[in-house]
Amino acid sequence: MATLVGMPRMRLKFPSFSPFLGQSYRGPRTISLFNKARAFSVSASSSPQDQVRVRFAPSPTGNLHVGGARTALFNYLFSRSNGGKFVVRIEDTDLERSTKESEEAVLQDLSWLGLDWDEGPGVDGDYGPYRQSERNSLHKQYSEKLLESGYVYHCFCTNEELEKMKELAKLKQLPPVYTGKWASATDKEVQEELEKETPYTYRFRVPKEGSLKINDLIRGEVSWNLDTLGDFVIMRSNGQPVYNFCVTVDDATMAISHVIRAEEHLPNTLRQALIYKALGFPMPYFAHVSLILAPDRSKLSKRHGATSVGQFREMGYLPQAMVNYLALLGWGDGTDNEFFTLDQLVEKFSIGRVNKSGAIFDNTKLRWMNGQHLQALPSEELKKRVGEQWKNTGILTESEGSFVEDAFELLKDGIYLVPDADKGLSDLLSYPLHATLTSPEAKPLLENNLSEFSASLVAAYDSGEILAALEEGHAGWKNWVKSFGKSLKRKGKSLFMPLRVLLTGKFHGPDMGASVLLLHKAAKDGVVTPKTEFILLDERFNKLRQVDWEALTKDQPLLETASTG
Repeated sequence: MATLVGMPRMRLKFPSFSPFLGQSYRGPRTISLFNKARAFSVSASSSPQDQVRVRFAPSPTGNLHVGGARTALFNYLFSRSNGGKFVVRIEDTDLERSTKESEEAVLQDLSWLGLDWDEGPGVDGDYGPYRQSERNSLHKQYSEKLLESGYVYHCFCTNEELEKMKELAKLKQLPPVYTGKWASATDKEVQEELEKETPYTYRFRVPKEGSLKINDLIRGEVSWNLDTLGDFVIMRSNGQPVYNFCVTVDDATMAISHVIRAEEHLPNTLRQALIYKALGFPMPYFAHVSLILAPDRSKLSKRHGATSVGQFREMGYLPQAMVNYLALLGWGDGTDNEFFTLDQLVEKFSIGRVNKSGAIFDNTKLRWMNGQHLQALPSEELKKRVGEQWKNTGILTESEGSFVEDAFELLKDGIYLVPDADKGLSDLLSYPLHATLTSPEAKPLLENNLSEFSASLVAAYDSGEILAALEEGHAGWKNWVKSFGKSLKRKGKSLFMPLRVLLTGKFHGPDMGASVLLLHKAAKDGVVTPKTEFILLDERFNKLRQVDWEALTKDQPLLETASTG
């Protein structure tokens, strides 16, 4: 196992406490955590000899957000780079919102990304069960232990009473801490309410003064004042544990050595540290990862477009590209290299190189990254994916063959996502001649005798020399273009630009010769489906014969005015 550098320290400093802290109605009359010393330390207990155990604990209440996916990735990379275990635990205690469908979707996304877990749903281990809802008996067992030792107490306050406390604190501009009587209630008062079967919660006693400091592996030293917290609930009146309590119990009883999670959980560390200490659990290391931000530096949300792993998968992104890109959101290996496989990330990853600043999610960069990983695939594999895409979307009648091979070779460099291949091929097969000729960009061509050029081109087609040249392949086409240019005394741009516009209907595109040869092959092979707007060469020349060149020339000043107005 690789050596873990840096021992995080956690200190809780408390002054003396008022006598009521010892007035629990059950168990010992003193609380050693608060009464024996003015200050004590709470430190992560892992040593270089202990096994690294990390967990990713998603709530099955929706899709796997890219932020959650990055947290899972960092946990995975940290465990693998240190020879540890990657655990998945489903936090499904939100009974109203948790669904089995969501859980399955999250697990499917993790598997798609290649983040295989060592323990969790479907993979048995020594620390199960791996769904929080199946660990309720354990949570209740430890809540009773805290009650018996006096660290928590019954709280019978109604919701109305609690709301009044919040309103009063707000008026006094104070933190909304609990000020009810049940922290100092007598045994008799508690027993009377229990006999009346009054609903109650378990509330944890928090010192009124003092502070907590931790040395976060990413953020450095972080501290809180305890007087901003107040006594907090660990068990609800319906018997369900509160998040901070069950997470602490689960992490501890699963021997989690490092808690790597989103920075939005940083404030929870204060409550969890108190619970760890009260139960005598060893502390894990903490590392809080920054948020993923939108380009406007707000928190990335649905209003910014796709945000879930499933959405990106459906859009055609490769899992290896998603993993590579997510790893670079807040981490780097210290070089200019940005291309990593998952194995390379495991080799290079260090929690010490994770940036505490928010990372901007850039869709353009992700798209570029996907293109890099597409081009890194074996050519045959990429060609197969593209061919299947063309057939599945109904552009072609077959997914392989000489046409697919030629089209792939011509268009592959412009493919950043496999679905991009659809647009590339559809554009090639289309013939938007009218839109091109009526655009302002066409004015120089029209003024350079494009009508005469077109007439010569149509004559060459009617004579059969163009088709004959195409039958001879690239060499035949190249020779014909050279000969045609000489006959018109044109070369370079003055030859190739009008040829491109008249034959393809566009100003720009892939290699013109290869494009025209592919159009010829498509017509011969009959591989393009009828629903595709494929304009054959014969139809293209019919359109050229019908162009009103005089009207186009007269309309150009109007087009120019419209474009500059």
